[in-house]
Amino acid sequence: MGSMDTSHPRWSQQTKLVVSLLILALSLYLLYRFRIILIPLILAFIIAYILNPLANYFEKRFKVRRILSTVLAFLIFYLILALLPVTFIPMLVSQFDGLNVDMQIVMENVETAIGHDYVIAGQVIDGEAAFQQVIEALNGLLEPFVASTMSLAVDVISSFVWVIFIAVVSFYLVKDAPEFMVWTENHIPPSYRPIFIHLRAEINRIWAAFFRGQLVLALVVMIIFAISGFALGLPFWLAMAVFAGILEFLPSVGHGIWLITASLIALFAGSTWLPVPNWLFALIIIGLHLFFQQFDLNYLIPRIIGHSVHLPPLVVILGIVSGAVLAGFLGISLAAPTIASGRILARYIYSNVFDLDPTSENVASPLPPPNLKWWQSQSQKVDPAKKGG
Repeated sequence: MGSMDTSHPRWSQQTKLVVSLLILALSLYLLYRFRIILIPLILAFIIAYILNPLANYFEKRFKVRRILSTVLAFLIFYLILALLPVTFIPMLVSQFDGLNVDMQIVMENVETAIGHDYVIAGQVIDGEAAFQQVIEALNGLLEPFVASTMSLAVDVISSFVWVIFIAVVSFYLVKDAPEFMVWTENHIPPSYRPIFIHLRAEINRIWAAFFRGQLVLALVVMIIFAISGFALGLPFWLAMAVFAGILEFLPSVGHGIWLITASLIALFAGSTWLPVPNWLFALIIIGLHLFFQQFDLNYLIPRIIGHSVHLPPLVVILGIVSGAVLAGFLGISLAAPTIASGRILARYIYSNVFDLDPTSENVASPLPPPNLKWWQSQSQKVDPAKKGG
């Protein structure tokens, strides 16, 4: 008897196309159907992405099991979260206690200010009408952002169930990261595995540089605002410096939130030592912050983050607006690395369409090394002395 033929007929190109489209449609439907868990899941992935290198370090450095290194990484993470309020709240409370603001006097000053007419360049301006126009403009500017942000805060942060969900999912993502990476690579066809590893490395480099750059940027902004706020006598200078560092994670929008808060404090409380009227001090704060905003957008962000992301400012701005509409706070914060990751995938598609090598050029480059010219020049000056000795 002849051996039974166990081979099965292969799918035609049309069958593969139909099945692929059905899988895509089903995936999009499930994504829409369970969209309520999308933002918490993204937050869990972000936490896991940040803590995974720390767990890898503990696993290799101390030769411990993966679950123990994961527990150590999360213990450090939660310890930092617990120490932040313990460290900063007493300092902030001491600053707030040092400011004695009589709200009755503040309201009387506001009523007096808006009750007068002002003459500017020969034009008489009604103070009350101008104040109402400013309030309406600010409401129109901040209402969409505040609504989306408050909705996100209510749905994710303030919900204890979602907090537990994020903590559990992020923990298992870190613990099972090596197995997940191996499982993913094994399910990629061998001929596509090298390009998959290349694209993954490129995207990973972008996100690693983004998070590292954001932390450095927030720290730099915090230091600048602390020094300038203390020098100008801005009330709550330390609190406002910490606030500015946190708001640096909200591109463009964060500057507006800080400026409104600081200008109101300057207008109502004035400087702690500058002998200028409150309204003039508020104008000084506004002018200096507008200058810093340009310095931040045109120097700090390109220097610290732009070298790795390589996105034009207009693309980043459009991405921020689109991200705000689609995902609120999270969309604003992650717009730049998401667009940069999409550009890597688009370049891969472009290379295959036109039969180019998709690995010929790295889309994302690491941050440039520090400038060692000064150190090298000093070393060259010292070496002859050593030789002479």
